[in-house]
Amino acid sequence: MPTPHLADPHDAAQLLALVDALVRELHPGAMRRATLDCALDRDLGLDSLSRVELLARIERHYGVRLPTTVLDSAETPRDLLAALADAPAGSPLSQATRRAAGDAPASTSTVTDPVSEPSAGMPSGAATLLEVLDWHLARHPERCHVRFLAGDDEVETLSHAELANGARKVAAALRGLGVQPGDCVALMLPTGLDFFRSFFGILFAGAVPVPMYPPARPAQIEEHLRRQAGILRNCAAPVLITFDRVRPLASALAGLAPELVHVTTPAALAASPAASAPAMASAPRHPARARELALIQYTSGSTGDPKGVALSHANLLANIRAWGLAAKVEARDVCVSWLPLYHDMGLIGTWLGSLYHGCTLVLMSPLDFLARPERWLWAIHHYRGTVTAAPNFAYELCVKRLAGTDLAGLDLSSWRLAANGAEPVNPDTLERFAHAFAPYGLSAGSLTPVYGLAECSVGLCVPPPGRGVRIDRVERTLLTREGHALAADGAAGTGTNDDDGEVLRLVSCGPPLPGHELRIVDADGRPLPERHVGELEFRGPSATAGYYRNPAASAALFHDGWLVTGDHAYLADGELYITGRAKELIIRAGRNLYPYDLEQAIGDLPGVRKGCVAVFGVSDPTSGEERLVVVAETRLEDQAERQALEAGIVAAAMTQLDLAPDAIVLAPPHAVLKTSSGKIRRAAVREAWLAGRLGEPVRAAWLQVLRLHAASLAGRIGKRARALPGVLYAVWAWAWFAPLATLAAIGIIGLPGLGQRWALAHRLARLYRWLCACPLRIEGLDKLPAGNCILVANHASYIDGFVLAATLPHPVRFIAKTELRAQPLLRTLLERMGTVFVDRFDTRQSLEDARTLATHAEAGVPLLFFAEGTFGPEEGLRAFRLGAFQVAARQGLPVVPVALAGTRAVLRSGGWQPQRGRLGVRICAPLQPAGEDWHDLLALRDAVRARILAHCGEHDALQD
Repeated sequence: MPTPHLADPHDAAQLLALVDALVRELHPGAMRRATLDCALDRDLGLDSLSRVELLARIERHYGVRLPTTVLDSAETPRDLLAALADAPAGSPLSQATRRAAGDAPASTSTVTDPVSEPSAGMPSGAATLLEVLDWHLARHPERCHVRFLAGDDEVETLSHAELANGARKVAAALRGLGVQPGDCVALMLPTGLDFFRSFFGILFAGAVPVPMYPPARPAQIEEHLRRQAGILRNCAAPVLITFDRVRPLASALAGLAPELVHVTTPAALAASPAASAPAMASAPRHPARARELALIQYTSGSTGDPKGVALSHANLLANIRAWGLAAKVEARDVCVSWLPLYHDMGLIGTWLGSLYHGCTLVLMSPLDFLARPERWLWAIHHYRGTVTAAPNFAYELCVKRLAGTDLAGLDLSSWRLAANGAEPVNPDTLERFAHAFAPYGLSAGSLTPVYGLAECSVGLCVPPPGRGVRIDRVERTLLTREGHALAADGAAGTGTNDDDGEVLRLVSCGPPLPGHELRIVDADGRPLPERHVGELEFRGPSATAGYYRNPAASAALFHDGWLVTGDHAYLADGELYITGRAKELIIRAGRNLYPYDLEQAIGDLPGVRKGCVAVFGVSDPTSGEERLVVVAETRLEDQAERQALEAGIVAAAMTQLDLAPDAIVLAPPHAVLKTSSGKIRRAAVREAWLAGRLGEPVRAAWLQVLRLHAASLAGRIGKRARALPGVLYAVWAWAWFAPLATLAAIGIIGLPGLGQRWALAHRLARLYRWLCACPLRIEGLDKLPAGNCILVANHASYIDGFVLAATLPHPVRFIAKTELRAQPLLRTLLERMGTVFVDRFDTRQSLEDARTLATHAEAGVPLLFFAEGTFGPEEGLRAFRLGAFQVAARQGLPVVPVALAGTRAVLRSGGWQPQRGRLGVRICAPLQPAGEDWHDLLALRDAVRARILAHCGEHDALQD
């Protein structure tokens, strides 16, 4: 047994001295002093990266090697003291470090595994991620796909066959929990092989994976989940797959997200009876299509207003293929990554990209990298890694932590592409990294600044591989004042430190990926020429169609068919240079942090003027990271009270962001500048803080405030005045709807015959249409067959039924989804009107529904199908389900296409403010089924859909 290193009773004092020294460096002027039982995060303000630095200092001071789990488990200095008591003496950067990456002691050997030899070709014909996996299964099922460095002496592997087999079990278990195709399934797992099996299992079930950030430390689980509840509510996930630490809080999660029914783990899913071999055999895999959702990637910081980037299989594969082409990725490449799998760069850029190209992925936990960044480098050495990606802070951390350490034998000559993205790229960091590791075979040409965003799947721009860093030296004053990026010496360079204060050095992120386009526009949306700074927009096949269930945010995302990135930039020689972030984000350690929740939390603290808090980021010129600055107005003058308030702000920041502020400014009243409508002017507050003018008195402040309020009032009045006609019309429409709907309900319940009930509904619907002043053009009533038939209509709005009731003089039976039966009164009224409820319109999947519909079809009253099955706010005619056409073929009934026009504009999905508009109904000539053969049904469906498409006034959504 190793002898514990700690025996001196003064060791506790030495440890606290190390903690205090770090706290003073991080927060100059802070009065906090460490005790053995104070919280590292709340009391001392040590975030994740600060704890990494503390761990390194402790190891150097005591000459020990602590387990990386200490980063996750230690909450107080006393916990660190206990870990030290169990630690054996020895250099933390000795042979054990190399073993952590898989290297043999005192050896520079590398891995050669015949199973991992690449095969020719790529799945270029695959339309979905599932087809990509099928391609590999057909050629090399046993080939190693992922090597997970689970610990110092433990390496777990996952082949393509093992990935598919595990996914099948997860899919079967999810179906057993009631997951339906199209449902979202949340995935909150730490880095490990379970994540991959679960992700593909969700896809196998036809559901949509929603990766979520797992809690970092045990003491923060509940707070973390409370912050993540907004995502669960937004995606309405019925199932959350997580790990044992989270599962006991299932009841709390259910209360925060009412749609959540099951909280489970990968082990529980694998042990489920539904995952047995017979059950899996009877449950075929979902046949995914290219335009189906394959992933919802929530942007970092999504809490109050979650923004889930909806990405289809086509989006993801387009980005992976374009990235692979631009970066010359091949099957012989080896990707080495520690990036978290809930982040787009780690999930798509490294894992799914490796899967597509057939590369081996060597993976380690982000915690392992943060604790010992040398593990990343030794893994590249040992597995001959060729491709990596990481944020700028990772390269800076390697330089800071590994300078002057023993790295003898390290060979980085295989490393050909070191992508640097996800946060602003600092040219000084790249230069320091290239210089520090050149002695170990690193080529400066491998350093590759890139640009991407979740709204473009992951990547958007990348320089040619092997070129190295291109730096543009521009005149600072001209850039900041006029937005003109004039080259200071007439040309871009490859990197220099000759910044004299008048020259700004900016890093090229390269040209856009193949098939993608960039443009820079001014504040009015007009395109700008090269070397002029403006707002960056893009378009291409990787671009999302919008944010999941967030129409307001989706609408703001698009401008004339281009996607708005929220970044300021310019183009030079076709390459992209980012100058700043238009979005009010703070980027730290690859995370996008939003200030709003933290501002509100600090505003609730005693002593802070509510609504008078500004949180913003300021770039650190040395490291390139953004410093977190908090400015809070207060009237407190007592020093003890101000210190207590500062501690409260640190605790609030740790709760909201898991990050302590780098600077806290307790400012006098009116120091936090605001707009006329009361919004915080963060950019102006940042500028005042940097210039040392924060809190300076402003002459005639009351007059300025008065003018601002007057301007705000005028703007609000004007906006409401412009909206007033629409509001009045909506009030008029709903005011008439209430009595007419009541009269209709009384008649429908009271009148004995269906014909009488329909006649009443027909007259009331026509009267309501007239009262709402919506002209209705009806064509083709004479084409309705005299006998029985099947009516097929498009579906665009909740008012479609009213318009059809106003159009058709004789009764029809609507085919409706069973969900409408949940409301007793609505169910009664619909049943009295002859409505038939079914679970699915595609009768190939439900014989019982087919018999029910056939019985009603024989009753003499036409059946009316909304063949799209559902509708949304987006225009476009969707795919038609086959149920109506199978019923028509079996019963030998003609199919009548009915095209509705204008209903979506009058009342859109998700809104309850009707607008006046023109309506149209076109009844087309009946089509007779040619037979019951599958191809006959498809031909009938396509013919009916083509006629409706010609008259409904909307485009073909299947061609999008």
